[in-house]
Amino acid sequence: MNKKTVTWIVVLGVLAIAVVWGISRYNAIISAEENVNTAWSQVENQYQRRADLIPNLVETVKGYAAHESETLEDVVTARAKATQVVVDPTNATAEQLAAFQAAQGELTQALGRLMALSENYPDLKASQNFSALQSQLEGTENRITVARNNFNEVARHFNTLIRRFPTNLIANTMNAEKRPYFEANEGAEQAPQVQF
Repeated sequence: MNKKTVTWIVVLGVLAIAVVWGISRYNAIISAEENVNTAWSQVENQYQRRADLIPNLVETVKGYAAHESETLEDVVTARAKATQVVVDPTNATAEQLAAFQAAQGELTQALGRLMALSENYPDLKASQNFSALQSQLEGTENRITVARNNFNEVARHFNTLIRRFPTNLIANTMNAEKRPYFEANEGAEQAPQVQF
């Protein structure tokens, strides 16, 4: 073998390694992006589960506390707002996520006022339907927290992946952009006050 042939073999070998590396990094980015999208779907599923529980909860409370119509209307209105805010996980911005979070926060506050009603109505508090719905709602809130934490974790992994050198070279050609995180609402460090 002459020197020219060896040089071409080395060049082709390096080129093949670069192509294989590029393909593996591209696939890693796609996998991470799909993980973010899947995690977002789980967040939406849990919020939808909560939204689906609310009509039953409102109907149960209506039977015991019919004159608390303002609180019940607040819950229904907040639920409607919360279900109207839609975020596309492939193009999510921090502003869209903040709007989604704000709408869900309004619903959480309205639900808190609704749950506090049970203290004023012993029959409601003793109702098996109300207790079961309250328990399901508490479980759903826990699931929401887990889903949001999971979303933040996979978004962090994706964001780190697309920003690290040399993978960022591939990410830039794909126009991969950082994903926003769920953040605590302003004032979240203070306990909410429930007033009627």
